Amino acid sequence: MLSREDNALLTRIDRGTPMGDTLRRYWIPALLARELPEPDGAPVRLRLLGEDLVAFRDTQGRIGLLDEYCPHRRTSLFFGRNEECGLRCVYHGWKFDVDGRCLDMMNEPAELQFKDKIFITSYPTLELGGVVWTYMGPPARRPAPPDFAWTRRPATHLQVSKVIQETSWLQGLEGGIDTSHAPILHRLLTRNTTRPGFAPDNPFVRGKAPKLEVDVTDYGYRYAGVRPLDEATFHVRTYHFILPFHQIRPSRSESGVPLVAGHMWVPIDDETTMVYNWEYSTTDAPLTAEDRLERRLGNGPADVDQTTFRSRRNRANNYLLDRQVQKTESFTGIDGINTQDRAIQESMGAIVDRSREHLGPADRAVIQARRLLLEAVRAVSEGGTPRGIDPTYSTLAAAEAVLPRETDWREAELPAGSQITQTV
Repeated sequence: MLSREDNALLTRIDRGTPMGDTLRRYWIPALLARELPEPDGAPVRLRLLGEDLVAFRDTQGRIGLLDEYCPHRRTSLFFGRNEECGLRCVYHGWKFDVDGRCLDMMNEPAELQFKDKIFITSYPTLELGGVVWTYMGPPARRPAPPDFAWTRRPATHLQVSKVIQETSWLQGLEGGIDTSHAPILHRLLTRNTTRPGFAPDNPFVRGKAPKLEVDVTDYGYRYAGVRPLDEATFHVRTYHFILPFHQIRPSRSESGVPLVAGHMWVPIDDETTMVYNWEYSTTDAPLTAEDRLERRLGNGPADVDQTTFRSRRNRANNYLLDRQVQKTESFTGIDGINTQDRAIQESMGAIVDRSREHLGPADRAVIQARRLLLEAVRAVSEGGTPRGIDPTYSTLAAAEAVLPRETDWREAELPAGSQITQTV
C-alpha cells in the first residue's frame, strides 16, 4: 500500500508538482506522427501533463508544439492558419514559428517592432518511431533523445497506436507491469473462438501462480514471472520497466513468429491517460496486414475512433460485456485485451486509493515501480538526475519460453534477444 500522501505525490502531474516536474525531465510522447501528415496541414489540439497545447507541421516539415492559447487575447491557435513557416492566429493575425517567436502582427504597425518582444511557450520536438516526442523540462537539463529498439525499426516492421484511458497514468502503468493478472483476466475458456487472448493450453495460462523476480537496473528494472508447469519444466516470461512509464513485453504474430511489444502510459492530466501501444518485428520479415489489425494491439475490431482515440467500448456501455461469452468463451466477456485492462482499471475510479490495498508477493513489480518513482521524485527535487534519462535501454527486448526446471532463466538463450543489461 501507499500512504495517501505518496499516492497524491505520484499521481498529480501538473507543472510545479513533484511528479509533474519529474516527468518533465524525460522525453514525452506527444502524438502520432501520422496526425500531422503534411506540411502546412491542419494543426492538432492536444493536452499533455495538464497543459493545453497545439501541434503543427510547418512549410519545411518541422513540428511545432505551442501553448494552445495566443498570448494576445488567449484565443485558441487550433483555429489558426498554418502558413509560410508559422501558425497565425485568426483573431488578430499574430503569427508564431515552431520555436515560439512572433513573426508578424497584422494589427500592429511594423515600425513599433512589438512582435520582437512577444514569445509563446514552445517545446522542442523529435520524430522517432512514428511518434512525435517532446521535452517539457528545463532547457539546460534536456537529455539525449529517446533510443528504444522499436524507435529504430522501419515503418514496414513497426505498428504504433494509441487510445485514451479514463484513469491516472499510474493505474495504467501498474496494470501493465502486473504480470500475475494477465493469464487470469485475459484467458480464454476454449480454443474454438476467433477472439484474441490466451488459450487454455497456453503455458502462460496453465502454469501455476508465478514467482516474480525483479532486478533493479540503471533504467528501471527487468523482471520475470516464473510459473511451474510440471515436475520437469517451468514457463518464464520476461519484461522491462523503463522509467517513467515504458514497458517492454514479448508478443507473437498471427502466424506465431516472436515479436516484441510494449506500452507507454502518458498522462494527459491527473485523471486521464493516453496509452500508446507498439509492436515490431525483430526479423527481416515486415509486419503483415494481419499483424497490423487493431485487435493485434489489444483492442476489439474497429473499437477505437481514430479521430478522437476514444474507445467505443467504454464505461457508459459496460465495455459491451457479454455475459454469455463470459460463461462459455472468455474469462471477462469483454472483447479485446487492452479493452479488458481499461475496463478493470477504470472500475477502480480515476485515482485509486492505494492506502486501502492489500498487496502480496505477486505484486513485487508494482511495489518496486512505486519505490523507483518515489526515488526519481526525490532525485529531481534534490537537483539530481533520475534513472532512465540515459538511453541504456536501447538494446532491450523481451521473451518467453518453457525451460527445464534446473535452468537459470537469466543465463538461458531466450528468443527475441532478451539478454539484459547488468543490474546496479
